Amino acid sequence: MTSASDAATASPLLTLNDGRAIPQLGFGVYKTPNDEVEDAIACAFEAGYRHIDTAKLYDNEEGVGRAVRHSGLARSDVFVTTKVWNDDHGREKTRRAFEESLERLGLDYVDLYLIHWPMPMNGLAVETWEELIALREEGLATSIGVANFPAHRIDELTAATGVAPVLNQIELNPYFAQAELREANRERGVLSQAWAPLHRAKGLFDEPIIRDIAEHRGATPAQVVLAWHLALGTIAIPKSVTPSRIRENFAALDVHLTPEDLEAIATLDRGEAGRTGFDPETMVRGAGYKG
Repeated sequence: MTSASDAATASPLLTLNDGRAIPQLGFGVYKTPNDEVEDAIACAFEAGYRHIDTAKLYDNEEGVGRAVRHSGLARSDVFVTTKVWNDDHGREKTRRAFEESLERLGLDYVDLYLIHWPMPMNGLAVETWEELIALREEGLATSIGVANFPAHRIDELTAATGVAPVLNQIELNPYFAQAELREANRERGVLSQAWAPLHRAKGLFDEPIIRDIAEHRGATPAQVVLAWHLALGTIAIPKSVTPSRIRENFAALDVHLTPEDLEAIATLDRGEAGRTGFDPETMVRGAGYKG
């Protein structure tokens, strides 16, 4: 197994369409409790992570902020993302939600602020996006983007404002590879970022293809899946609260897949049947959701 001590000391950086850089391998804290998240992030920083992804929904912005402030790292060396939740769309509510997130984090700014879901049934995405643009112009959110947006919803924002998101954070893993949306993002100059990059470890690590590649590369199944993301050029934000797994995931930076490996992994794609989260157009759970 590749260990953290053997891994690259820093994640590769990708360039956003606003010229800023984002670490390609980040650390997710989806619903990690406040009383656990600070220790988890401290371990992640020790392993080498410098990119933390949270959200109002996760109810742990306070702990994330403490971890960043107590890390001993320069604020400019840590990339922090948070998100506006669905019931906070609209200019005034978005502004208030952002200010509350910033207060919980205890930071002067965030590196990236995202619209968490498009919520087309509410018709407020463009208005919400306009407020994100204002936050960026004020230097409160260094970069702005979206999550779970189909390509045509991104086009609506760009057509209305002339400003494209820097990235689109989407459910993405070998079971739900989203090749069409990834290509659409690329054509628009929007990076793809993967949430649930390991499919929440539900079955993917037991796939013979993944296990065979892991054996041949001297890696773990999780490292192989993360190496797949890195090879595709997507940003991955794996979650864990277990120190050994936090270090193991970061060590995926030392795992390099061949074109043949990538072709084999591509055969695992289940299309829409691999979706576990909501369909962004309907907010109905995907066919792959198991509770």
